[in-house]
Amino acid sequence: MAQGTLNQLPVIPIFEDIEPFLKKVIRLVGKIADSCGEEAFLVGGVVRDLLMKRAISDVDIMVVGDGIAFARKLADALRVKNIVPYTRFGTALIPYKHYSIEVASARAEYYEPHSRKPDIEFCDYRTDLSRRDFTINAMALRLNGRNFWQLVDLFGGVKDIQSRALRTPLEPDQTFSDDPLRMMRAVRFATQLQFFIELEIHSSIKRNAERIEIISMERIRDELDKILASPKPSIGLNILEEVGLMRLVLPEISRLKGVEQIGKHHHKDVFHHTLKVVDNAAKSSEPDQNGMILRWAALFHDVAKPRTKKFQPKTGWTFHFHEGLGARMIPKIFRKLRLPNDFIKLVTTLVRLHLRPIQIAIEGVTDSAVRRMMLEAGDLIDLLIDLCRADITSKNPQKVARYKSNFNRVAKMIQDVHWKDELRTFQSPITGEEIMQECDVEPSPIVGKIKFAIEEAILDGIIPNVRDVAWKYFLQNKNDWLAGKNLPERQDRMTRFKKMKEEF
Repeated sequence: MAQGTLNQLPVIPIFEDIEPFLKKVIRLVGKIADSCGEEAFLVGGVVRDLLMKRAISDVDIMVVGDGIAFARKLADALRVKNIVPYTRFGTALIPYKHYSIEVASARAEYYEPHSRKPDIEFCDYRTDLSRRDFTINAMALRLNGRNFWQLVDLFGGVKDIQSRALRTPLEPDQTFSDDPLRMMRAVRFATQLQFFIELEIHSSIKRNAERIEIISMERIRDELDKILASPKPSIGLNILEEVGLMRLVLPEISRLKGVEQIGKHHHKDVFHHTLKVVDNAAKSSEPDQNGMILRWAALFHDVAKPRTKKFQPKTGWTFHFHEGLGARMIPKIFRKLRLPNDFIKLVTTLVRLHLRPIQIAIEGVTDSAVRRMMLEAGDLIDLLIDLCRADITSKNPQKVARYKSNFNRVAKMIQDVHWKDELRTFQSPITGEEIMQECDVEPSPIVGKIKFAIEEAILDGIIPNVRDVAWKYFLQNKNDWLAGKNLPERQDRMTRFKKMKEEF
């Protein structure tokens, strides 16, 4: 569902316009709620996304009553065998096709000053909505028959969507004290939706930033992931630095900020350079597994520059070997963020090699240098080139053109070396020994010529690279070939080999 124009939003989304899956779930929820005599609501992000005409992936249902018991009834109606209950929170997840449905009792959560575990208090729907993070997530649609599809907007959520504002339903200090993760969520929503954080909220996050330290690193990491998965991650990364959260959740990135000058020599702000690199990486990738590897590598590619910064009177500022030190720093940082070990290894490799393509371009592009780089990068070679391209952030158009030209040379060389290596291993599915046995000949040049003729037929698309077909083709032509007839001339194979692979 494409995002609509915000100033033309309907007050209530038209029920008949929503997708069949959601209609089915909503009708069942309403039917069960009426039969149980309980109030049920579609609530939170799904309501916001319906109003904004955004795609729906998760569905949140609020019940004034026993959410887990209600979830079991809904799962039965949907013919889902198992639910995932969270008894302490009065919630349950129902995995249904490629959606996640959460059914929750109306509740409020509160964090004690130094506790990572919230206290839970079950309540009415108004209190539940008031204790949510932002007004745009504090709206609900009634699902009971008498008031079906009636919008509940107690705090001006529709107005805030239209003005692209992030506000809290209650006083922001209380909202962020109740759950400090909401400060990270504010930054995430500002990034994902490209909303602005109101000044009062912005100031409150600054005052309460230290509270983030009671939140588990896994939950913080999830919000960072969502910020990096956004089309323009720099929005959120800038805000994290402005409000004082960056120094607490990613202190190594916060330390990149600042420019020093000695005489006429100054270096560019590594923090703002890094944000541009991350945005460039986001433009060139999807937020899938490879895209997230690229974006995290972009964020940390210069992480060691503050520790390797030196001033040389003749040359100015240098950051020698920052790529190697950065690669050594990443495992400890990423383990703290609870990132998977395989992911850590991949990002570490990209950071360690991120200067290698440009070094090759400057020092001279040779097959051996490219092959060594390809061997070190392995399956990451394409992401490495993407990271290097993203790292071009100069405002000098001539410098940008020169760097891009260098990377294009290296990228072409990588592809050419790849083709050469594949062509070198390419051979007929019929061995020389089989040819000698079938033709009753001793080792001689004719055996190689026949083998070459079979390979040429494959390259020319006359036959596929399949043994049975190649064997039949060999039997059909062997007498002519033994007599020296119809044997192809040797020629450059590269173009024809590429064409065969592309068509395959």
